[in-house]
Amino acid sequence: MCSVHEQLSSRADERLSVVRRTLTEQMARLGYAARGTVYLIVGGFALLAAFGSGAKTTDGKGALQAVLYAPLGGALLVIVALGLLCFAVWRVFQGVFDADQLGRDPKALVRRAAYAGSAVIYIGLALSAVSLLLGLGVGRGGEQSARDWTAILMSEPYGPWLVAGVGLMVGAGGIANGVRGWTASFARDLALDGSARRWAVLMGRFGFLARAVVFLLIGAFLILAAVHVNAREAKGLAGALRTLQQQPHGWVLLGITALGLLGFGVFQFVLARYRRISAPSLRDTAVEVREHARKARQALGE
Repeated sequence: MCSVHEQLSSRADERLSVVRRTLTEQMARLGYAARGTVYLIVGGFALLAAFGSGAKTTDGKGALQAVLYAPLGGALLVIVALGLLCFAVWRVFQGVFDADQLGRDPKALVRRAAYAGSAVIYIGLALSAVSLLLGLGVGRGGEQSARDWTAILMSEPYGPWLVAGVGLMVGAGGIANGVRGWTASFARDLALDGSARRWAVLMGRFGFLARAVVFLLIGAFLILAAVHVNAREAKGLAGALRTLQQQPHGWVLLGITALGLLGFGVFQFVLARYRRISAPSLRDTAVEVREHARKARQALGE
């Protein structure tokens, strides 16, 4: 009798664990879909700007405003805001708790640190969406926001060096995106076969390469701002895209990059559906956090 009870209890615990794990996985998938929505809008505006339709390049905050102004925009923006917050949580799982099981070698730690750092960006976007929903706006535009925080850093001791360091990190992110696009290393995470897999990989490669171009431009402008000690030279996503447009044959450069960003947006929806996700449950994560906190208190006590 006791054995039967123990077996039933064990099965119940297993089912509960699956539910918790599934919840974390669904959060990640919703996050990829929200991220894809932002990139589709950014890429769409860039493509319209490339062909001279009167549209202007935009960034993540501009994309959120576009969602709000669409039919049923308020409801859609609530979903996107929730998805962005979920994606930030997923980035923490990837970076801090190694959900992708990358390991602890130097290359893996750099990638995990980038994941954890990007969580701050998506939390900021989610808060911007909430601000829009409350009718408070999104504050300064992405371009002015980039200049503002560059000026704040510049005013600190060794400020230009700090700005240059941020520019180098952004540029390194661009190189990393380029390498992922060139090697298609992301393909190992896709639970797809055949022609569907080939198309998904093609979109992913194109998207990562487009992101590489944008990140490298943003990083370069930050370094120039540091060298010239002029925060006005810093540019965000919209500014980087506008710089492409201003070059000779700029509509071609911007158009190609815009198509890449659109491809990246579509690829995020592919990830939302077909990415292999081995997510720890929220309860397991909480237990791990408490254990780390306990060890830290013990270490400090010693």
